[in-house]
Amino acid sequence: MTTVLTPMTVQPERDLLLTLAIPPELEDVARTQLGLVSTSQARTAGISGRRIATMVGNRTWRRLTQGVFDTRIGSLSALPWDARRCRAAWAAMLAFGPEAVAIGASALALHKVVGLPTTIRPEAALPKASNRLARDGMHARQFDAGLRTVVVGGRRVASVEWAVAQAVPELPRRHGLAVLDSVLHLGLLTPDGLERAHDLARGRRGIAAAHHLWELADGRSESAPESFGRLDCIDGGVPPDTLQLPLDDSPYPERGTSAGISAGTGGWWPRSTGRRCTTFPRLPLPTGLGRTGSSRRAASRCCGSRRGMSTV
Repeated sequence: MTTVLTPMTVQPERDLLLTLAIPPELEDVARTQLGLVSTSQARTAGISGRRIATMVGNRTWRRLTQGVFDTRIGSLSALPWDARRCRAAWAAMLAFGPEAVAIGASALALHKVVGLPTTIRPEAALPKASNRLARDGMHARQFDAGLRTVVVGGRRVASVEWAVAQAVPELPRRHGLAVLDSVLHLGLLTPDGLERAHDLARGRRGIAAAHHLWELADGRSESAPESFGRLDCIDGGVPPDTLQLPLDDSPYPERGTSAGISAGTGGWWPRSTGRRCTTFPRLPLPTGLGRTGSSRRAASRCCGSRRGMSTV
């Protein structure tokens, strides 16, 4: 008997709708996994191997790697980046079987941590993994000694402490800082928990260049761009006086934040999350000061503190 697959719209997260070609028996699984299913899950739902091959052949389903299929209808570009990163994590776990555990950036994506790069490497850990298991851009690692996990969507995922320790040493600096800021801001880790993650990261490849990021981590950063801008200022020799500064003349003093600069804009852009600041014009950087400037005087000229603004 052939299973009829009627397109079904599901809502795995708020503000995210997916249209999937699945039978009702697969709805819960596919919703949790953002449209991805494994061969074993499909067969449990009554879809034979021959039927799977037919659907892949007529492009109803798309094969991501051996044993993993995308049941979603529509262009990948329509998905938000957060969903794409989570799908990468699910793809790795499904590809390497029921014992696979999402780790590193893949685990952070499932924990909803902000600040990750646009795309991440699908990565999972197994009790006995080797590089030979890697395929189609998905990587398998062996369990770290003492790895602690939590359950997300019915699958084991590295705890936030372990995921931070695994990911930050390998991330670009700006994303590493944004991740550290995010786990503090979201309350996923306390300062003590962040320090434990630092201890777990010691000795890992790339940690020598990332130690200082733990010293810079600040949970008052509310978004990745704030973290990026702060690091740009620090690198440029104009570290911020503070992160969140109330605006003395703002009708939203509790939401007053800082002024910021963006690499490549060629100027300083005062801003506030409470309201749009139009008092200060966009000013070019003084000649010879480089991308972010090199003096606090230049910062104060563009983002003077008299009106409650700071340099970041």
